[in-house]
Amino acid sequence: MNDEKVISAIKALSIAEISKAKSGHPGIALGAAPLLYTLYCKHMNVDVTDDKWINRDKFVLSAGHGSALLYAVLYMTGFDISIKDLKDFRQIDSKTPGHPEVNVTPGVDISTGPLGQGIATAVGMAASQKYLSKKFNGLLDYNVYVLCGEGDLMEGISYEACSLAGTLKLGNLIVLYDSNKVTLDGNANQSFNEDVLTRFDAMGWHTDVVLDGDNSTLIDMVISKAKRITDKPSFIEVKTTIGKGSILEGTNKVHGSFLTKEDIRQLKVKLNIDTDLFKNITSLRHDLANFVRIRVNHEKKRWESKYKAYLNSCDVDTKRFLESLREDKRYDITRLFKDVMFDDDELRNVNGKIMNVIADNYPAFLGGAADVSSSTKTYLKNFSDFNSDNYSGKNIWFGVREHAMGAFINGMALSGLRPFASTFLAFSDYLKPSIRMASLMNVPSVFVFTHDTIMIGEDGPTHQPVEQLAMLRSIPNHYVYRPCDANEIIGSWQTILNNDKPSSIIISRSKCKNLSVTDALSVKKGAYIVRKEKRKLFAIIIATGSEVALAIDIAEKLSKKGMEIRVVSMPCMELFEEQSSSYKEEILPIGYKTFVIERASKFGWHKYVYNDKYIMGTDEFGYSGKPNDVLEKMRLDDDSILKKIEKLLK
Repeated sequence: MNDEKVISAIKALSIAEISKAKSGHPGIALGAAPLLYTLYCKHMNVDVTDDKWINRDKFVLSAGHGSALLYAVLYMTGFDISIKDLKDFRQIDSKTPGHPEVNVTPGVDISTGPLGQGIATAVGMAASQKYLSKKFNGLLDYNVYVLCGEGDLMEGISYEACSLAGTLKLGNLIVLYDSNKVTLDGNANQSFNEDVLTRFDAMGWHTDVVLDGDNSTLIDMVISKAKRITDKPSFIEVKTTIGKGSILEGTNKVHGSFLTKEDIRQLKVKLNIDTDLFKNITSLRHDLANFVRIRVNHEKKRWESKYKAYLNSCDVDTKRFLESLREDKRYDITRLFKDVMFDDDELRNVNGKIMNVIADNYPAFLGGAADVSSSTKTYLKNFSDFNSDNYSGKNIWFGVREHAMGAFINGMALSGLRPFASTFLAFSDYLKPSIRMASLMNVPSVFVFTHDTIMIGEDGPTHQPVEQLAMLRSIPNHYVYRPCDANEIIGSWQTILNNDKPSSIIISRSKCKNLSVTDALSVKKGAYIVRKEKRKLFAIIIATGSEVALAIDIAEKLSKKGMEIRVVSMPCMELFEEQSSSYKEEILPIGYKTFVIERASKFGWHKYVYNDKYIMGTDEFGYSGKPNDVLEKMRLDDDSILKKIEKLLK
């Protein structure tokens, strides 16, 4: 294999993609091509005909703007990508979008682009391999590789995640740092001049450096060394030149702008490539793809024999769990609670009990909290802690690292698990980028948020959520559940674990009645009637969470005054909006005054009501004080809400 010739072809393809699209990032394509070539040619254990093979090595292009380079490498190594696909780079509905997207491009394991998210998610991927390897007696032994740049390392999420990776001693994680010392605006030293290797040393990583990023032999040797170190993650700084060979090499001007015709002409001479950048690479592609196929083929055959032998020897539950990694999983949660009675209790306690039952029955279900499991009640009591001495544990100690926690569980979801992360609702803002990426990738990450209203009182406005529910509901492809009691919590989990969407479940810290009128199976419809009018319908109240019981109480009081009220519980607005028009009109018929009770932002509720006055919520921050005093000050106490509704009805 002529390394130099193939690397030149990869550079040519990358520049051709960017040039045709008149958009992209040539700097990383020219600077890091030897690095990515060496990784895929000499190390990545991947089958280009089966890019969902569960024991494949995973690659994370954390520097997602380098997508043209990745697509060129995937093409050259034989993945199902054509020259036409490369020519369609950054065009609508193509296999080659502007930044890598999972389930769009063959060989892409994760969607990346927002800097820091990729490397943080990779930590979760590496942790998943450790967990699954323990569960299946070493059957899964893949590595997780990352290519990152200065931008990734400047984002705070990367250091949160890398600190955790060092603590967990994830020896299957290898990060390659494309160290060119240039960012979009200029020289990186203006904003980033720390000793990166010393910092990673301090976090418990193995560190190394390649002084010549054009030397594939040196890169190969350092990666090989890192693979032999299994008791700590590896961080390899590779000194590169951004835009190598371009007239603008070494400057920020080559970072994110396509090259001029003059620059491309002189680059062709340096790379010794054909006039048409897309031509005369078929034989090179055949040679490289064949080289990779032969290298991997023996390893995969050996593994498949091991896999079949393991399937024949393991118990039924283990076999089901293993096979579930290859296909969609469905869970019947409700059957687990047919004979379980729940007392009136704080909903966080009720949810904790339900989560523990789920964990007892499903090995794919695991997770943790951002140092608040004692408050969110999400600790799985029948299981040990996940740590470097015990990768089979189900309780992950994320520490105070909400940013990294969100990305971490996305990595686990991408690995076939059903992970959860937990903290207070007010801190969901810290997880927003990861929740957005989960929703964009369509992975079943679950975010458990407690302390869900201004009723938490004395902690004050810093901890009292107001706008967070509206924020979460605004995210496309994301389901937000706010159950009112044990029945609806069970129904929420039943729905969550029976689809592949990311979800947030919002749980009250308040003590709530377990209502006789709620129904677990009705949660899948998003909203349903919990108090049917006994006479002619007068008005409708929609409520969520702990406010449902209040709505029913208000309806009963108004009924005695001749105003017959229907109460609708809406645990999941997104699911309700997916129902048929006939169902929605049956639940919320047109022509009746409709109210909403939710002690949070009014934003998002206006589509159900006549005007702002009909929403019993708030658009201001809370106060520090006793819960009832806070509610009274904000005129959201039970009596004030009753009087507001009665006044509007009269």
